[in-house]
Amino acid sequence: MTTPARTPDDADRYRRPEPSFVRAVRAALGDARTVLEVGSGPVPYRPRDREVTAVDPTPDPLPFADDAVDAVLSTFALDRWPDLEQGLHEARRVARGPVVLLTRDPARFADSWLAEIAPEVTAAESRRWPALDRVVDALGGEVTTTTVPVPFTCVDGFTEAYYARPERLLDAAARRADPAWRAVDEMTAARSVAALRTALEDGSWDARWGRLRVTPSYPGSLVLVVARP
Repeated sequence: MTTPARTPDDADRYRRPEPSFVRAVRAALGDARTVLEVGSGPVPYRPRDREVTAVDPTPDPLPFADDAVDAVLSTFALDRWPDLEQGLHEARRVARGPVVLLTRDPARFADSWLAEIAPEVTAAESRRWPALDRVVDALGGEVTTTTVPVPFTCVDGFTEAYYARPERLLDAAARRADPAWRAVDEMTAARSVAALRTALEDGSWDARWGRLRVTPSYPGSLVLVVARP
């Protein structure tokens, strides 16, 4: 049996746009006015002051002419693109300006304390996301990758949002709001939660990672990929 799907209340309480991520996306889009959004994750990061057209990821060519929009945007969604290389080629084709991707680098998941406490959860999560090198190679041309730090008070509740607040992951609703926990079966999730609770109660979590409780931001797996023409 898998972990139950999240409810709307879970989404409202635990998955909200993180302002620092919003700012990073806006800065990467620059002065683009027309934006094609190809897929969006659990939380929308599309700018509200631009003309945004949203489409679902597809293995087929995008129904737009070459250079049809100022920019292409995709946030927390590359794990759902059915043909990554084709999709990124199409994004390049239709964008006059940048292709902006807010994604996660699976190679960095192992650096999190959660990889030790809940290895099956982080392993399942890492399998979802395409390798950063693959994304960069598929885009071609001038591409920059920038780590986006996760702030201490992050309000978008994916696993790394709680790098300094591990107690939050004892809340079943917080876990339901994150696809990482829904990717493992109920018994595995329960075992991981029990390991975290034990580590918090016996002080071993704080002995190993307590410094994170006073760390303003965490350089986790979140990466901003920007391909420019």
